[in-house]
Amino acid sequence: MGRLGISVPFSGVPVAEHRSWFADVLAAGYTDARSSEAEDTDGFTPLALGAAWEPDLRLGVAIASASTRGPALLAQGVAASAEAAPGRFAFGLGTSSETIVEPWNGIAFDRPYARVRDTLAFLRLALSGEKVTADFVTFSVRGFRLSRPVASLPPFSLAALRPGMLHLAGREADGVILDWLSADDVATSLAEVRAGARAASGAGARDTGEVVARIFVVSEPDPSVATTVARRMVAAYLTLLAYAAFHRWLRRVPLLQGLWETWAAGDRTAAIGSIPDEVVDALVVPGK
Repeated sequence: MGRLGISVPFSGVPVAEHRSWFADVLAAGYTDARSSEAEDTDGFTPLALGAAWEPDLRLGVAIASASTRGPALLAQGVAASAEAAPGRFAFGLGTSSETIVEPWNGIAFDRPYARVRDTLAFLRLALSGEKVTADFVTFSVRGFRLSRPVASLPPFSLAALRPGMLHLAGREADGVILDWLSADDVATSLAEVRAGARAASGAGARDTGEVVARIFVVSEPDPSVATTVARRMVAAYLTLLAYAAFHRWLRRVPLLQGLWETWAAGDRTAAIGSIPDEVVDALVVPGK
């Protein structure tokens, strides 16, 4: 049976005032709260408050970037969250985007796939309490050991778009996090996760592990306003290099070529207006 999660923190609500909101989330039937790291809070602070305020709420990061923290600091964040919410914390790891990593954080967005793979391998070692001295492809660690090792490892999920990362999720993670895709696209992505699992373990491999799929909802009673907001959301993401490549892989080039060309030409208004209703309806749910 599936679980119903919601993204936190809530827009326009100070983090210190989230206690009643977490209670309302549970009362409404949500089982999970997932944070992220983009332009607002970090991924761990809202979950620390949720862990203290609502012991029945499952908490997760979807996602933390493998590039914007050093490996040891990331391990400390995961370990602290797992200790704060034992048995109900899930960790999501991904590349983030070139915009967040390079222009915003001043870190080279270099070999993102390898960085995620190496970080996942390091975290499994470090969170077990093992002293880590190792040379990975994208970084080296010398003599790091957590003084508070995690009693029970949280599940690790990887944010994945195209086959390479989807295969990695199937081979080495406990689940996959999907984003900016339609309901029909989920089957396409999960087929690649299963292919990665089979390659690692043969015919007896597990299926996909936990699947976290983010659904974007525009809560606006006026359909025209909701559609305008949805188009802007689609444009903001699908013009990023990683998401543009993702939707090329999903064979949406005929539908999105106009968006990419007018956006590259600097005409934002024309770019947003060029997005077909078919794409908006597939990727964003209007709601009241």
